[in-house]
Amino acid sequence: MKPSSILLAARDTRADTRAPRGRLLGLGTPAELVLWAIAFAAAFGLALTLNSYYVFVLANVMLTAIVGIGLNVLFGLTGQVSFGHVGFYAVGAYVVAILEATLGWSFWLAWPIAALVAGALGMLLALPALRVKGPYLAMITIAFSFIVQHAIIEMRSVTGGQNGIMGIPAPSFGGLSTEQGIALLAVAAVMVLVAGFTRLSRGTWGAAMRAVMDSETASESIGLNPLVIKTTAFAVSALLAGLAGGLFAPLSGFVTPDSFGFMQSILFVLVVVIGGAGTVAGPLAGAVIVGILPELLAGLAQYRLLVFGALLLVVLWIAPQGIVGALHRRLRRHAQAGARPGDTLNMANPEAVLAPRQRRALRAESLSMVFGGVRAASEVSFAMRPAAVNGLIGPNGAGKTTVLNMLSGYYQPSGGGFHLGDEALQGRSAVDIARRGIARTYQTSELFSSLSVEDNVALAMCRGRLGHLLDAVRFHAPHVRARSRALLQFCGYRGAPDLPAADLAHVDKRLVEIARALATDPDVLLLDEPAAGLSAEDKRSLSALLRRVAAAGVSVVVVEHDMPLVMEVCEHIVVLDAGQRLAAGSPSEIQNDASVRQAYLGDPAMGVGALRSRTGTAAIGRELLGVGKLVTGYGAAPVLEEVSLQVRQGELVALLGANGAGKSTLMRSLAGLHRPVKGGMHFDGADISGLSPDAIVARGLVLVPEGRQVFKELSVLDNLRLGAFLYPQDRESRVEEMLERFPRLRERLHQRAGLLSGGEQQMLAVARGLMSRPKAMLLDEPSLGLAPKVIAELFAALDRLRAENMTILLVDQMAALALALADRAYVLEGGRVAAQGTAMEIAANNRLAEAYLGGH
Repeated sequence: MKPSSILLAARDTRADTRAPRGRLLGLGTPAELVLWAIAFAAAFGLALTLNSYYVFVLANVMLTAIVGIGLNVLFGLTGQVSFGHVGFYAVGAYVVAILEATLGWSFWLAWPIAALVAGALGMLLALPALRVKGPYLAMITIAFSFIVQHAIIEMRSVTGGQNGIMGIPAPSFGGLSTEQGIALLAVAAVMVLVAGFTRLSRGTWGAAMRAVMDSETASESIGLNPLVIKTTAFAVSALLAGLAGGLFAPLSGFVTPDSFGFMQSILFVLVVVIGGAGTVAGPLAGAVIVGILPELLAGLAQYRLLVFGALLLVVLWIAPQGIVGALHRRLRRHAQAGARPGDTLNMANPEAVLAPRQRRALRAESLSMVFGGVRAASEVSFAMRPAAVNGLIGPNGAGKTTVLNMLSGYYQPSGGGFHLGDEALQGRSAVDIARRGIARTYQTSELFSSLSVEDNVALAMCRGRLGHLLDAVRFHAPHVRARSRALLQFCGYRGAPDLPAADLAHVDKRLVEIARALATDPDVLLLDEPAAGLSAEDKRSLSALLRRVAAAGVSVVVVEHDMPLVMEVCEHIVVLDAGQRLAAGSPSEIQNDASVRQAYLGDPAMGVGALRSRTGTAAIGRELLGVGKLVTGYGAAPVLEEVSLQVRQGELVALLGANGAGKSTLMRSLAGLHRPVKGGMHFDGADISGLSPDAIVARGLVLVPEGRQVFKELSVLDNLRLGAFLYPQDRESRVEEMLERFPRLRERLHQRAGLLSGGEQQMLAVARGLMSRPKAMLLDEPSLGLAPKVIAELFAALDRLRAENMTILLVDQMAALALALADRAYVLEGGRVAAQGTAMEIAANNRLAEAYLGGH
């Protein structure tokens, strides 16, 4: 089996092998301790009673287990795959051989030095290697193993070159043979390392490693440094490989480059994958299989690789989480569910979970961010009120998330700065900012899925201070566990604290993520769309929670598109538009601010004027597109709840509403990109509910998605030609038609699409959609991020399409402009149709403003 195939298989199974603290099959319960005692007693007994050949085999199995335990730290805990550990194994063996055979050192001094040298090399390799992921990391480690092997061959004066080093003296083990002594030493080493891995995996560092594996971004937000954690794991893994190699040298009595071929690295990885990555007993079980199987198949040596490949396929098919992982899963099914008993704090007092202290306020001064010439934020200044809920709002593309990422250290500002109290934080890393008092959550919850709910919170309480490698006190101390459970209750979580975070419902993930952020004891809590996907009842609970957090002294900053919630819970609101601060004030001041209403709805005067002057309306025909009581979502509360609408042939219908109302979800459902839960969708007289996206396009319904999504590496011409994939006839004449419709594209016909401006990319996206001969087009936010002049040019082109009898369903943040083109409009609010009617009726309806800015 190819290394790349093993890598892909390993990556696919990793999610199944991760397990929360206390649920790993290993040392822990009395029954498990008895099983381990029996296993090691049997190993010691076999080492003392078997003949020398089988003792040699047993010793090699133990050496393989030592390397497997090291790889388990790297792969099972941090998710990093290495195919180069045979290089560290060779380094350990050659260091012992050189120090003993050449320099005359004692084995007992040479052995630990060999392990330390391998560990140091592992740390040096990790620093550049761990900046890449997946196949690139695997390739770097493979290259390292080749470098080590060829360096051994070339350094003849030190290593003996191709001939290797012979006559390596073995240490004295009293009256025991060399094989027996090394085997006993190897068994003892495995016994110590199993205990060490158990403590590591269940301690603070083990939890931190799993957190980094699950989400490096989220781990930074609680003060963990992913590079340090992954480098430590790589160094420990390399050290154990060197430790095993140091025992191999005296066991074999000689070392040559051929002893450390690349195939040995593949076997080391197989040990972890077959046994069960992340489990305590997995490497030992895998080592026994990989070490013993060749002896059982001695007569079929030429089929060895074939057998191992078939074994791997069978294991991944029957037990993708590995043999021990499968056993662990079976035992877990019989385990009793429910929360662990423990004391809880008095939830009537917020100070019981949030330390009563003076907390600092956040302020930004001329904060700017430029991406390749695009100014995402420009001279943004504001002061968030302490011990209050603050809102940071604005239409799509306003720069809210950009500002949030700068405040949390994920973007370094191009200009300006921000302070927490009197301390300037610009230029600091996300890890440093998290440790200094700014916590955050994310649009899509990023919990550590391989940890339990309680472990997520307890780990955050460490704020990146992990202690020594085997430390568990910071993570398991009774006061840490009590406060973790208290925080969960304070945030409204009512489930079992030992439930794996991956198994939580959407609303519980939101609550646990907030509890985890509060566990860092922050001065400021940044929340990115916390209400997304929540039901009305859950939103009321969230509002109450945010007020409790603010009452405890924490300054809360909410980026949210649910305007009723923002207006209800926020005391102070900052509005951004096109990367600049537009307004700041109380909710009532923001709702009545004309500039804010224009930013969300467009220029009302321009919209009404266009409505009154529009002429040449195309004839409206039969119903072409229909949606009936559509319900859909993303695994949590429904995003769309019984939405019904109709679009007639030749009609332009605007679909309006605030961000998060469900507009894009409806467009994706119509395009076949998201399967609805129930309800119907019909196009041109046929049901399209179960059709694939390409089948829907073939019927004549084409989506021009939000964000353009042109093929950036292809030319403008190639993008247009791909649009005619289903109908290649008269393709070139249709290309010419598109160039006539959008003259700017002719000037850039042979340029890469990724080099076009935003407006030009949007024109290309529309033109590409028209190349497929659509009967109707779904346009999702075509004006997003465009300059006013370009928006006017684009909408003029859409008006011409409408006059040509093209049927269009239009979603756009510029409500006034959309209504200026539309025949009719629907207003979505909270996943439901809040209003519908002609464009003039909707323009005059206050429900539109309420949907965008909340009720007065």
